Amino acid sequence: MTEAQVPRVGHYRYVSLALITIVLTFSTGDRATMSVAGPGIVDELGIDPVELGWIFSAFAWAYVLGHLPAGWLVDKLGAKKTVLFGLVLWSISTFAAGFVGHLAFPFVALLCLRVMLGIFESPVGPASARVIAAWFPSSERGVAGAVFNSAQYLSLAIFTPLMGWLNHMFGWEHVFTVMGALGLVLAVFWVKFYHVPSRHPQVTGAEIDYIRAGGALVDLGSAAESVTVARRGPKTSEILGLFRNRMLVGIFIAQYAITAITWFYVSWFPTYLVKTLSINILNAGFIAALPAIAGCVGGVSTGFFSDWLLRRTGSLTIARKTPITIGLLLSSGIMLCAVVTSPSMIVFLMSLAFFGKGFGSLGWTVIADTAPREIIGVTGGVFNAIGNTAGIVTPLVIGYLVAASGTFTSALVFIGLHGLIAIFSYWVIVGPLERAVIRPAPR
Repeated sequence: MTEAQVPRVGHYRYVSLALITIVLTFSTGDRATMSVAGPGIVDELGIDPVELGWIFSAFAWAYVLGHLPAGWLVDKLGAKKTVLFGLVLWSISTFAAGFVGHLAFPFVALLCLRVMLGIFESPVGPASARVIAAWFPSSERGVAGAVFNSAQYLSLAIFTPLMGWLNHMFGWEHVFTVMGALGLVLAVFWVKFYHVPSRHPQVTGAEIDYIRAGGALVDLGSAAESVTVARRGPKTSEILGLFRNRMLVGIFIAQYAITAITWFYVSWFPTYLVKTLSINILNAGFIAALPAIAGCVGGVSTGFFSDWLLRRTGSLTIARKTPITIGLLLSSGIMLCAVVTSPSMIVFLMSLAFFGKGFGSLGWTVIADTAPREIIGVTGGVFNAIGNTAGIVTPLVIGYLVAASGTFTSALVFIGLHGLIAIFSYWVIVGPLERAVIRPAPR
C-alpha cells in the first residue's frame, strides 16, 4: 500500500488517539493544579515550602505504586473501562481539594487527596500504550506517540493560564472545582466514543487491514483475547521477566531521568517564576504557557521526524534514539538559567529546554514498539511507574534545595543533569530496539 492510499483507508485510529490524548491533557492539568494553587495555599493555610514539597510528592508516591495494579487491570479489563473508572474518580478527588480550607487539618487533607489523585490517574499511561499498539502500525507510531506525549505540554499551555486566571479572579479553591467538573464531562465523551479496533461500530475493514498489515495489534480487546486474559491476567513470571531484559531496563532508567525534568515543570515552575521574576501568579500562569507551547511543538514535531527517519533508514534504533538525543541535549540547557538574570533570557532558555524535552520524549512510542505483546499494559505500567518515581524525589529535593539556599540555582543544575543521564542510558544500556520476548527465569 502506497502512502498516497493511506488517507483513504479510514480515520478512526486518529479519533482514538485524540481521545486518549485529551484524557492525558486533563490528567496532567489536574496534577498541576497544586502548582498553580500552591502560592495561594501557602499564604492562606500557612503551609511552608517543605510541606508543599511533600504535597507535590504525595501524588507521585501513589501514582508510582498504582501503576503495576493499573497495568494489570488494563491488560485484564481493557483500556476503556479502566480509563473511565480512573477519570471519574480522579476528577472527584480534584473537585474535593477545593474545600480543604474549611477543614481543621488542611495539610493532611491535601496529602490524602493527592494520594487518591495519584492512584486514580495511574491507568492512563498503561492504557495509552495499549491504545497506540492496537490502533497504529509501526510506521505511524512515532507520530501517534509524539502526539499523545504532547498532551502534557498542551495541558500546561491551556490549563496553566486558565488556572492562573481562576486563582487570581476567584481564589485557589476554584482551580480545583472547575478542573474536577471538566473531568467529569470528559468521562461522558470517553465512554461514548472510544472503542477497541475489533469492536468499533464504524471502523472500515480497509482501515483494520491497513493497520494490521503494519504491525498494529488489532486483536487486543477482541472477544478471544479478552477471555484469555480475563481468565488468568498477566503472570508474575512475565512481569519479573521485564527486569531481565537489558533493553527494557535501560528504557525504564531513561524514563526516570526524563520524567524528573517534567516534574520540575508541573510542580515548582510557577513558584520559580513568581520568586525569580518577582511577578504574580496570574502573570506566571501566562508566562509558563510559553515554554509549554514550545514543548508541545517539540513533542509533535519529533514524531514526524522519527517516522521520517524510520522510512529513510529502516532502523527503529536510529529513528527513535536520534531525536531523543537531540532533544535531551537541548533540555539540559535549563542549567544556563542558573547563571543568567535577564527575565526574557530566562523565558527563552526555559522555552528552548522545554522544546528539547518535548522533542526527546518518545518513550511511549518506544514502549509501543518494544513491549512484549502479551503484557503491553503491564509494561507501560512499569515504565511509567519507574519514570514517575522522579515525581517522588524531584519535588522533595527541590523543596529542600530551595529552603536551604533561598534560590533555585542548585535545583536547575539538578534538573539539567537528568537529560544527560537519559542520553547515557539509551546509548550505553538499551542497545538495539526491537519487540521484547519474555523468557522464563533460568532454573
